[in-house]
This record gives sequence, C-alpha cells and structure tokens, in this order.
Amino acid sequence: MSSTDGEFGMRNLADKATYERLEKDVAAVKNDISALTDQITDALNAFAGTAGKQARRGYKQARANVDSAMSDVQDRGSAALDAAQDAASSLEETLEDVIQQRPLATVGLAIGLGFLIGVTWRR
Repeated sequence: MSSTDGEFGMRNLADKATYERLEKDVAAVKNDISALTDQITDALNAFAGTAGKQARRGYKQARANVDSAMSDVQDRGSAALDAAQDAASSLEETLEDVIQQRPLATVGLAIGLGFLIGVTWRR
C-alpha cells in the first residue's frame, strides 16, 4: 500500500504541477488576448479618426471645387450678359443711324414686315 500511496502522491504532485502550469498558460493567453484586443481597438480608433479626417478633407475640397466652379460660371454669365448688352446697344445705334440716313426706306421696310406678319397670322 505504501508504494501505491507514493505513486498516488507523485501523481497528485504531477497533476497539481500540470494544473498550475496550465493555469499559468491560460492566464498568459488571456493576457495576450486582452493586449491584442487593446491593440486592435487602438488601431480601429486610429483608422476611424484618419478616415473621418480624410472624409472631412474630401468634403472641404469638393465644396471648394463647387464654389470655384460657381464663381467661374457667374463670371462667364456676367461676361456673356455684358457682351449681349454691348451687342444690343451697338444694334440700336446702327438702327438709329440707318433710320436717320434713310427714313423712307425704313418706313417702307416696316410696312412690308407688318404686312408679312399679318398675312402669316391669318393662316
């Protein structure tokens, strides 16, 4: 019996040492997982912050591009309006000159145009 008790005692000591070693290994794995979780969380937070900054930067750039395009369109529209006003003014001056130089031809032309418009509207 004593040899059986000795073997049982040795087995208990071996099992206890194995259990303690496994317990330490499990604790180490838990600590590693916890540290890895913290690192992943930090990396995701950094990525989210960077992505947010890039999105804001992209939005600001797009808005600046739109503002610039609108400014260009306004400038072009203003230039076109000025050109149209100049052309109308020039046409008005030309018509005034023609009317003053040839008043009878102008009256005849006006009567002819009025007649053509009247005939066209009757149909």
